[in-house]
Amino acid sequence: MTQPPTPDDRHAAANAALGTAGVSRTRVGSADSERASRAWWDADADDYHRTHGEFLGVASAGGEFVWCPEGLHEGDVHLLGDVAGKDILEVGCGSAPCARWLAGQGARAVGLDLSRGMLTRGVDAMAAGGPKVPLVQAGAEALPFADESFDIACSAFGAVPFVADSALVMREVARVLRPGGRWVFSVNHPVRWIFPDDPGPKGLTATIPYFDRTPYVEVDDDGTPTYVEHHRTIGDRVREIVAAGLELRDIVEPDWPEWLDREWGQWSPLRGQLFPGTAIFVCHKPS
Repeated sequence: MTQPPTPDDRHAAANAALGTAGVSRTRVGSADSERASRAWWDADADDYHRTHGEFLGVASAGGEFVWCPEGLHEGDVHLLGDVAGKDILEVGCGSAPCARWLAGQGARAVGLDLSRGMLTRGVDAMAAGGPKVPLVQAGAEALPFADESFDIACSAFGAVPFVADSALVMREVARVLRPGGRWVFSVNHPVRWIFPDDPGPKGLTATIPYFDRTPYVEVDDDGTPTYVEHHRTIGDRVREIVAAGLELRDIVEPDWPEWLDREWGQWSPLRGQLFPGTAIFVCHKPS
């Protein structure tokens, strides 16, 4: 176990509320991962939105669809294709700026998230005006929807890195997609796993084996997980997608744009110029 997060940590409020005392590398199953993630995102919702809300367009009347800290916007890249008139599920929607933006483009969007704290932020945003979307509190490993309910599913850094069984998430998404449907999700680029979570020069030295799938876990004094993030290699992701009966059409690795000078956790212009921070998987369910 390493030293606990420092008082000026960007998640200080959540760490204090949950009693985070240190970091461990240990296996964590689905139930403990889900419990930790629900508590974490409830506790961190205010700080998260204070830090990232403007960038994500949370307060925008129409929402925004930003795929990643590199600022890639769905309105520019159209990874989901034509969304007008489509039934779309956003998995791990947080406060749902993406789902609200999709609704503004004519989609019938639904947002799903584990955290009530994050969803409440979405309800507050919708109360201020703009498109309204249904929000559902549930985990990604057991989607509460009937088979073939959606034309498109998407996730912008939601759920997939935080679940113990991401292969099950792929199967669940495949189940609720209609034939010919599309599934697009963004996650931390797997190569980032080998570097410290630091946006500065210390984050440029490889320290962790790429092939070590042991999760990153923050724990309280009793060893109970308060935050969990799981690692999968590129090959793992591809195998999980294919095993779910989906076709992988593309992997997008966004460049760090010249105009972007902000840091987001471990993302920074320094690191972004050297290696990718995000991987976006574009998948298709065969007809």
